[in-house]
Amino acid sequence: MIRIVIENILLFLLPTAIYVIFVMVKQRGEKPRSAQQILDEAPLFWLVGTGALLMIAGLAYFATSTEGKPGQGYAPPVYRDGKIVPGHKE
Repeated sequence: MIRIVIENILLFLLPTAIYVIFVMVKQRGEKPRSAQQILDEAPLFWLVGTGALLMIAGLAYFATSTEGKPGQGYAPPVYRDGKIVPGHKE
């Protein structure tokens, strides 16, 4: 469960992080600005909206993905006879 929460938080913050990195790379020859100064001038409405759409898409993916049946076991990958046998659901 915590993995899904962390992934959604990262999806929500991803557009803002990409924007800040893009502006920092773009301003190389100019007077450097801090991340806070960049965020003060950022189009936050669009960044938050894009982050929310990514988060909703992530939630929709997790809601529709098949994780298996309750009580179903998972056999991890194993090394047998010189070959790796992929993991599978039992």
